[in-house]
Amino acid sequence: MHIHILGICGTFMGSLAQLAKAKGLRVTGCDANVYPPMSDQLQQAGIELIQGFDPAQLSPAPDLVVVGNAMSRGNSLVEALLETQIPFTSGPQFLRDHLLDERWVLAVAGTHGKTTTSAMLAWILDYAGMAPGFLIGGVPKNFGVSARLGDTPFFVVEADEYDSAFFDKRSKFVHYRARTCVLNNLEFDHADIFPDLAAIERQFHHLVRTVPGNGRIISPALDQNLQRVLAMGCWSEQQSTGSEQVLEAHWQSTLLNEDGSHFSVSCAGVSAGAVNWCHTGAHNVSNALSAIAAAHHVGVRPETAVAALNEFSGVKRRMDLLAEVAGVKVYDDFAHHPTAIETTLAGLRAQVGEQPIIAVIEPRSNTMRMGVHKAVLAAAAQAADQVVWFQPAGADWALSDVAAASTKPASVASDVDALVQQLVANRRAGSHIVIMSNGGFGGIHQKLVAQLNAAEPVS
Repeated sequence: MHIHILGICGTFMGSLAQLAKAKGLRVTGCDANVYPPMSDQLQQAGIELIQGFDPAQLSPAPDLVVVGNAMSRGNSLVEALLETQIPFTSGPQFLRDHLLDERWVLAVAGTHGKTTTSAMLAWILDYAGMAPGFLIGGVPKNFGVSARLGDTPFFVVEADEYDSAFFDKRSKFVHYRARTCVLNNLEFDHADIFPDLAAIERQFHHLVRTVPGNGRIISPALDQNLQRVLAMGCWSEQQSTGSEQVLEAHWQSTLLNEDGSHFSVSCAGVSAGAVNWCHTGAHNVSNALSAIAAAHHVGVRPETAVAALNEFSGVKRRMDLLAEVAGVKVYDDFAHHPTAIETTLAGLRAQVGEQPIIAVIEPRSNTMRMGVHKAVLAAAAQAADQVVWFQPAGADWALSDVAAASTKPASVASDVDALVQQLVANRRAGSHIVIMSNGGFGGIHQKLVAQLNAAEPVS
């Protein structure tokens, strides 16, 4: 079978391509920008890549075209496809029909923490000898790849609420038919496709409706938005997570270090041991509880899951320490929502105490560019000592008001090279520079590390 993937270089579609290739299908694909690192991964997998959307690539006709959700009407290749009789489908539907058939799907959904929780869950199952398959929207360091088929019925998938394709506006996650379903949290996001929170809640309830009666849904006990979703109707077993103060939670955590780097876990009041790792933040403690609870549904003892998390290395681009140069630490983080910015910086603050934190933030997501969260952005970054907001080209609003509303020193930058020079000139030993963006940010990470290495040491 020959499949041709439109928009193949995105994280989801590129991972899907590699899974299809591993299953023995002939896979080709195209994208507007065929560039590393995904292009390298695809070429190493033996997948032929085509730059651009020339309709000629449909001749000879593939057996099936898989259409990424970045593709839209008006695209020359999409228009040519619609004029043929070639079968086409969305990426999530292809995943369901061709790769998840007869598998026990463990899906991780939520506004925040999907990638990290999915990576934790896949690692726990692997540590327990269950050799799961997975498709994750990032690269777990324990595996070094974002997707694999696996050798057992178990498959972990990061379950995104974004729409499936231009012809299927349902959320991706409704296709997966999860048996174990983690609902991490729920806030308003993706303002480009959802008019309000109620619209997102409705999609989450569509997900709940697909979980079988012998399935399990895991959610935080105190998330009111998720509780409202579940109150619409739930036909599966439910288990809740929370801190030790949340008495109704089935799974509980107790902080042993304020920064979240050491915490104990209990299940129905029975201790499962303690996690002692290099990660920080209450959000990661919550992610860990969800992963432990999900793994338990497929038979992993809580004590084994705790032991696995003690060896969890994290995910690339999630508070990823890129370098330490003359006492200056540089981190790469994918945060692109005020809550993610706030919890990530709070976790680092609890870890480093009074040491300086400089947050460099690019509000790049569609929701951020629309200015939906601008009223709360300044407060979200208050755990930092200094904040630099990067004004993205083509944004509908100016970041100067956010900088002005900050109670901490804040500025706005619009040139990456000038910003790097500013950060290097003003650096202090012992400081932590956290770069937050869900994109490449003009190569700022590599440029900053290179210039720090070239600069004279400072005290």
